[in-house]
Amino acid sequence: MMSFIMALSVVLILGMLLVVLGVGLSTKFSFDREKSSPFECGFTPKSVPRLPLSLRFFLIAIVFLIFDVELVLIFPVIISQAMANPLISSLLLGIFLVILTGGLYFEINQGSLNWAS
Repeated sequence: MMSFIMALSVVLILGMLLVVLGVGLSTKFSFDREKSSPFECGFTPKSVPRLPLSLRFFLIAIVFLIFDVELVLIFPVIISQAMANPLISSLLLGIFLVILTGGLYFEINQGSLNWAS
């Protein structure tokens, strides 16, 4: 019991010492080069924050999101095929992929995936 209390006190003292050293040694800059550079999205932080984004950006983001969710839904079916009836699992997976392929075909026909336009 005594060794537990000693270990706990060492951990607490060391943790507080590291926090105090971190706060004391950190330098505060009012002008930081990273804060004044553009973010990954390309917007400069000092400009107007509400620039209109194209609807195309959101459509492509939703298509990528749909295909990410599709992977989350397919992996458990593939893993559970060993325990379930393989014929029913394959049929359900096939129907799901046909619906997904139909949605992709619809997106292509609508022109949402054309990069040139």
